Amino acid sequence: MISIRHLSKTFQDPDGSTFTVLKDVNADIGKGEVISIIGPSGTGKSTLLRALNMLEPPTGGEIWFDGENIMAKGYPLDKMRRKMGMVFQGFNLFEHKTVLENVIYAPMELLHFSEAQAKEEAMELLKKVGMAQKADVYPSSLSGGQKQRVAIARSLAMHPEVILFDEPTSALDPTMVGEVLSVIRQLAKDGLTMLIVTHEMRFARDVSTRIFFMNEGIIYEDGTPQQIFGNPVHSATKAFVNRIQKLVYEIDSDEFDYLQIHTGIIRFCIKYNLSDKAEPAYALVKEMLFTHLRKYRPMTLRMTHAELSGETSLDFMVEGLTASPLPAGALDGLCAKTRGVIEEPTARGFRVKLLL
Repeated sequence: MISIRHLSKTFQDPDGSTFTVLKDVNADIGKGEVISIIGPSGTGKSTLLRALNMLEPPTGGEIWFDGENIMAKGYPLDKMRRKMGMVFQGFNLFEHKTVLENVIYAPMELLHFSEAQAKEEAMELLKKVGMAQKADVYPSSLSGGQKQRVAIARSLAMHPEVILFDEPTSALDPTMVGEVLSVIRQLAKDGLTMLIVTHEMRFARDVSTRIFFMNEGIIYEDGTPQQIFGNPVHSATKAFVNRIQKLVYEIDSDEFDYLQIHTGIIRFCIKYNLSDKAEPAYALVKEMLFTHLRKYRPMTLRMTHAELSGETSLDFMVEGLTASPLPAGALDGLCAKTRGVIEEPTARGFRVKLLL
């Protein structure tokens, strides 16, 4: 259905400097797929959607839609836009038109529907998104979630083959997110092809057939939700989907500031609602640094917490080793105080990981 080849987009600032947002994007999207596009802010997710709809004309590459290169000179963009709908994070409803008038406007103007036909279909769509009772009101009297549901109905009124959702919940109050996601879930069940830029990780995992993780202006990783969320290939993907928070200390000698480490662990645990793990974590750090690993320097101490999985751990990385630095008998004692101990060689040395 859609084939993207070597797509790039560079913006130019007034001072003449340039900034490349999309570097070399390649992807194939089949009919009926629901693809969530995730990644850190500023990595080109929204720009990719706007480029697909030619709202931001790409700098280079090709976009093929239904067998035609829509970037070819002279291609009629209206033809593509009749089949490729878009839902914006800011709703973009006509404030001077009622809900019903917003939905019937494009079908009457572009598809040449009669007013009766347009209204009949519009009411069915408004019923589908739970907004039929608001048909005669103006957008100013609607909540953010209601406006977004009207925007979805308006897009559906054009009978699109694919809909692009640009962070459809980012402008909403948290209490209204669920009502919009519920509508999108139903569209996915109906088999509509969708590309969704979202920060709702659980929603992306549940509703998608594929996930694009974007980073540094490219599709960094592409896979099923099970692959991306369960077994990602790249460490950047893993850190993002798990929302891994880190506290890191480089310990170069025995003169390190252990009180600073203690304070840092306490603050880290309070910040991420791990207060019950603060003192046990520091007790383990003291045991490792002053007893089991006392003779090993330099060393990297890292405390991590994965928000999605809830896993918290302490990592002790000793550089230059090829075998475990733990003395005989230490492993059993550590296992009794933790949920588990992982010992593994790395490119830098050897790591001991304590699961809290």
